[in-house]
Amino acid sequence: MSQKEPQIIRNKQEMRNWSRSMRAQNKTIGLVPTMGYLHQGHLSLITEAQKHTQLTVVSIYINPGQFTINEDLSTYPSDFQGDINKLKSLPNGVDVVFNPQNLYDYGVETGELGGENERGVVCCLEGGGHETWVRVEKLEKGMCGKSRPVFFRGVATVVAKLFNIVEPDVAVFGKKDYQQWRVIRRMVRDLDFAVKVIGSELLREEDGLAMSSRNVHLSQQEREQALSISRALFEAKSAAKKGNNNCSELRRSVIESIEAAGGKIDYVEIGDQESLETVEEIKDGVVVCVAAWFGKVRLIDNIEIDAS
Repeated sequence: MSQKEPQIIRNKQEMRNWSRSMRAQNKTIGLVPTMGYLHQGHLSLITEAQKHTQLTVVSIYINPGQFTINEDLSTYPSDFQGDINKLKSLPNGVDVVFNPQNLYDYGVETGELGGENERGVVCCLEGGGHETWVRVEKLEKGMCGKSRPVFFRGVATVVAKLFNIVEPDVAVFGKKDYQQWRVIRRMVRDLDFAVKVIGSELLREEDGLAMSSRNVHLSQQEREQALSISRALFEAKSAAKKGNNNCSELRRSVIESIEAAGGKIDYVEIGDQESLETVEEIKDGVVVCVAAWFGKVRLIDNIEIDAS
């Protein structure tokens, strides 16, 4: 079977024109936003999108707006041709790869863009004069928002830009980035975007490690240690199913398991699946979310626990 060659679009207006021409033909469009360095988890998002729409757009764009100057923007892995080859290997391929050079370039140089938030943290954007940000005020504050204070502002803003450029009917996000998925869903609801947001289930490697583009930076020892995250999460779910609904005890057991393996905890939180507000006792569905460092690599993972 011949592989489908995706159309590669780098210009915002060209992307918008393509989408509108497809809509004029009554075609539906699915969008899978990525930062590239695709793995099987990303490909599963594309497969999910293809269940809902006739055409599929994959964006590949490393968004500077969600990184501070002290984070790993410059070391974020990239392999564009490898990504294209993986997309071509899919049974139905994809229709368009949207790979803009800079979504924040407006053709006007104004010097350094501060990008500073209320905590005085500066993101990586410079030049172009971008000064408009989308905030999902409550959902962005906890968990990843504590240690990465510009992250969700940057994510919500770039996704809003992608929605305005690509104009999709459906967008698919992975539930590995659980807080991000909830932030985007809330933004779409609150701002009346005409986009259906679908959360696709988290995918794991055979050894249980949540699939992530950052896994490539783990040493063999760190990778083995990092398996403690998924083990701790599944143990917590098992304990909850056996009747332990005390979130403090469950949280403590997750922390102890990861730290015993050599991990450094960023956070472990147990919250409501919709609002992400922390709970003391499991009465309705909750999600256990973890962020932990192994060496210089920060990993996130989660598991949903439904009420018995």
